[in-house]
Order: sequence, then C-alpha cells, then structure tokens
Amino acid sequence: MDKLQINEIIWQVVSSIPKGRVATYGQVAKLAGCPNHARYVGTTLKNLPNDSRLPWHRVINAKGEISFTLNSDAYQKQQLLLEAEGIIFKSAKISLKDYLWRL
Repeated sequence: MDKLQINEIIWQVVSSIPKGRVATYGQVAKLAGCPNHARYVGTTLKNLPNDSRLPWHRVINAKGEISFTLNSDAYQKQQLLLEAEGIIFKSAKISLKDYLWRL
C-alpha cells in the first residue's frame, strides 16, 4: 500500500469518529491498518488543507490531551471545536473513559 492509500484510509477512519467523541492517534493508526504509526497519523492530519472538513479535532493523544502547545492558537481552536461538541476538559485533559470512541 502506498502513502496516498494509507492517508485515504486514515481520512476515512477520522471521518467516522462521531460528534462528541474522540479517538487517539494510535487508535486511528490501528483502525487504518498501520498499528504503531500514531505519529504518521499526526503528520497526515497536520498536512490537511486549511479548508478541510475532516473532523481532525477529534483526534487526541493517548493521555487524553491535545497535542498542540498548551494555549497556542491551534490548541485553542481544537479545544473550542471539541467543547462545541459537548466534550468537557478537566485540567487540560479529556476523560477517555467518558469520551473515547468505541466501536
């Protein structure tokens, strides 16, 4: 499988994450058929066009945190998008117990 095919599968997985739920980079990688490639998922999402409608904001790290630098513009944007979907932050963390997407 080439990178474009893998990217397309990653995009399909991310587009399947329901509103009000999150998935981890590792979870997306595993569902896309490339376990142990969580960083690649991050790179793929980082390279989305600015006008992408993919719900990239629903992907967070395994600690339940946004991976952008705390309080950066990108962090604040992702936090606002998640809060608009009803996700509650406690001390800059999201409860994976409450919000993790389970198939």
